[in-house]
Amino acid sequence: MRAMPIRFDAADAHWRVAQMPGFSADQKDWLTRGGSLTAHLRTLGQVEVRVTREAVDLPWPDERAALGLAPRASAWVREIMLVVDGVPFVAAHSATPLAASHGAWRAMRSLRTRPLAELLYSDSGVSRSALVSRRVNARHPLHALAANATHSGVPHVYAARRSVFERHGAPLLVTECMLPALWSHLVHVAHVERNVHMGRERGPLDHTASRANAAQRAHSESR
Repeated sequence: MRAMPIRFDAADAHWRVAQMPGFSADQKDWLTRGGSLTAHLRTLGQVEVRVTREAVDLPWPDERAALGLAPRASAWVREIMLVVDGVPFVAAHSATPLAASHGAWRAMRSLRTRPLAELLYSDSGVSRSALVSRRVNARHPLHALAANATHSGVPHVYAARRSVFERHGAPLLVTECMLPALWSHLVHVAHVERNVHMGRERGPLDHTASRANAAQRAHSESR
């Protein structure tokens, strides 16, 4: 992938490069990670791509400007879930102008369950815009897509990011919505790692001392 400016911009009044206040450290990290999101998820477990919809459709209103499309112009849309060890962690929505889906991005139509990353990060002719992010509530169609992939406890807002990829002058907009299961998993992993670290810091002598102190207290109480 080439690191060079492109004609398309994923940012608007709501999707911003600057991080919004209130995002957690994990959210800031995952919303700004470059490279393949699928590859990053593979560090957490076995990743599966589940395709939920592929169709000719009208892009969302906030996608038209990013794709340079006129009102009522159609796009090829692909919606998937990225599932880690059987649990959906990300709901993704990608759109490209219909003409581009028969041209520069025609390989997108035949991906099936292969990740889009195979097209985006193996081609030196592909450029990427800056990553932008926002909170998504029920007024945005992405919220319904994410809610359908959330097993329980649908939140009021989701954290999402997007960017535009350009190949031979044709744009492909990729939007990725992080699901609650991802944040819960990261908190759990951090908790486990913290306990392991604390156990290593205490060491075997600490456990021996604790047992000795307990025995001494028991002896004193029996006197």
